[in-house]
Amino acid sequence: MEITTLPNQVLGHKTKAVPVAEIKAGKYARLVSDMRKAMVDNIGVGLAANQLGQDLSIFVIDAKVATENNVPDAYFNPEITEYSPDTDDVEEGCLSIPGFYVEIPRSKKIMFKAIDGNGKKIKFKARGFLARILQHETDHLNGLVIKDRIK
Repeated sequence: MEITTLPNQVLGHKTKAVPVAEIKAGKYARLVSDMRKAMVDNIGVGLAANQLGQDLSIFVIDAKVATENNVPDAYFNPEITEYSPDTDDVEEGCLSIPGFYVEIPRSKKIMFKAIDGNGKKIKFKARGFLARILQHETDHLNGLVIKDRIK
């Protein structure tokens, strides 16, 4: 699948929430599988549904990062409920802006909640690289890209 790039409009607005009943029914299993493959094929560590042109509140993260942190690799209707005031600036790139890299300040720790691939509510604290990925992908679902984070 081809990655959607700027200036495509789907990247610039908040995505639609996904009904829990549809998640439980497996309606998005194929899309999530395609998203995982597209992320790996394009050497990414996360990918939001709108990066594949889908106006849906779904993203996936790198399976190794998920396993190392004992969290799922697919998230539906995610929300960051708390940001630590302690931040760091790390260079980020984005598959939707090929060849563009910039230092982005992000919270080192966050509280995160979402629905997993089985339709179950989950909530956890994330820190470090995982927290950065979750913030980047949640930004996508809220219509923000890294260029919007430049001060």
